[in-house]
Amino acid sequence: MASLLEVIALHPADAEAAQEGGADRLELCAAMEADGLSPAVSTVSAIRRVTDLPLRVMLRLTDSFAIDGAGINKLTATAQSYLAAGADGFVLGFLTKDNEIDTEAVGQLVSTFAGTPWTFHRAIDAVLEQRPAWRALRTLPGLDCVLTAGSSLGVPHGLDDLTRMAKEDPAIAKVMMAGGSLQPEHVPWLYGSGVRRFHVGSSVRQDGSWTKAYVNSRFVRAWRNLLDAQDGKEQPA
Repeated sequence: MASLLEVIALHPADAEAAQEGGADRLELCAAMEADGLSPAVSTVSAIRRVTDLPLRVMLRLTDSFAIDGAGINKLTATAQSYLAAGADGFVLGFLTKDNEIDTEAVGQLVSTFAGTPWTFHRAIDAVLEQRPAWRALRTLPGLDCVLTAGSSLGVPHGLDDLTRMAKEDPAIAKVMMAGGSLQPEHVPWLYGSGVRRFHVGSSVRQDGSWTKAYVNSRFVRAWRNLLDAQDGKEQPA
């Protein structure tokens, strides 16, 4: 399986640079100071006009991982608007008050866009017990990707847990997408554990700034070349 490079895009300029640099997919969101919230529908439309890359759009209203019935209803309508604007999939994740996967809320929301693929985001890094959480995720329809750093503090703190889980369970490795302060030196370790999906955000922006710089295509290309090199090592001679 060839590697996948997903890049966070906040604006059309981000999307264009990400595609030029060799990204495979975009995550669209807003308000990175809140770790990513749902963007305006007009932003999704504008990005769709400048790129043909697959677009996964964030479904998240607040900086909390909790949601109630009213929130689900609002996101249900928002998801349909995103699909009409050109979205190909979604990014979402909710937890209960006990910091467990809220399978009821997630299941209710994803049932409203059945057949559309989606990513469970880094809420997984806030759960108390990882193994029950991953088992819970397997019961949710349409899920094909889980974005995780292995720790709420980022990949530098969670790398050992990520590589261990991926090695122990190929089913986890298949859907795992490593991201959250991901650095180039982490890639060989993750790749060697079976991880083939990688997610970058601030690392492809000048000085890591969300507010003062757009995505830099050269930085994206560096990540693309790194992953391609790993893919090349896996090919038989």
